[in-house]
Amino acid sequence: MSDFNTTNFTNPSSFILLGIPGLEAAHVWLSIPFCIMYAIVVLGNFTLLFIVKKESSLHVPVYYFLCILAVTDLVLSTSILPKMLSIFWFNSREIDFNACLTQMFFLHSFSMIESGILVAMALDRYVAICHPLRHSTILTNPVVGKMSLTVALRSGVLTLPGLLLARQWPYCRTNIIPHTYCEHMAMVKLACADIRVSSYYGLFVVFFVTCLDVVFISISYTQILRAVFHLPTKDARCKTFGTCGSHLGAILAFYIPCVLSLLMHRFGHSVALHFHVLLSNMYALFPPVLNPIIYGVRTREIRDRLLRLFTQKGN
Repeated sequence: MSDFNTTNFTNPSSFILLGIPGLEAAHVWLSIPFCIMYAIVVLGNFTLLFIVKKESSLHVPVYYFLCILAVTDLVLSTSILPKMLSIFWFNSREIDFNACLTQMFFLHSFSMIESGILVAMALDRYVAICHPLRHSTILTNPVVGKMSLTVALRSGVLTLPGLLLARQWPYCRTNIIPHTYCEHMAMVKLACADIRVSSYYGLFVVFFVTCLDVVFISISYTQILRAVFHLPTKDARCKTFGTCGSHLGAILAFYIPCVLSLLMHRFGHSVALHFHVLLSNMYALFPPVLNPIIYGVRTREIRDRLLRLFTQKGN
């Protein structure tokens, strides 16, 4: 294993992940909530996938997007949590250079995929509410496939340049990353070179993706609200807008930790490092934990089929 105190070398073959700096003594205790969160992610998202696969009535665009969201959440959490738990439980802090880059790719690209799928789901809600009679002809299976492919290609195209930049920097200061996973800026800050290109590109990607997606979601919901307010009765308005409740919950679960993490990373220089790391972990783990709970509780079709599944098993 690499020496933790090594400071003079060039291009290390591996990095050392410290976990949560300043809270090393509490790693075992911190592993308990993180382990519970991972169990919820795996159980909840696999249950969603199973229910949608088994129920042919759920083979419609909104549930296809929900399945992609579930797979994205599984990949996101699995890209960081197993390694994090191995740090907490076994003090296994070393990670290969290429494995670090791979983890970075999955983390950042699938975060962008999640944001893009939320936009696609907003479009689905817009068509379902504003053009209900044309929903099945507008959002056909080929259209859903093309939208999903576009989201995946966008994330890959935008993630790869940052990854290639991180790979080509010379690392000759230290191989110690004060984090639980290979976060982009936490890694490139170790380079003994002018990393402004990486920093500016990272900021561009974050603001471009976040701002663009939030604008598209806002436009969709502006049109949805206009259509809802034109409905004749209060009950009709509440019932129609209620179909957006799960999606709005998923949006808040994703973008609020994202914005808080971004603001803290850029402007919270006086905040303790362990708080930065904990907030980064919450940003990566909250959506995968909350999404299956939100959709399981708020979506009647999924809730009914889940209850039916348990009832059949009980009988």
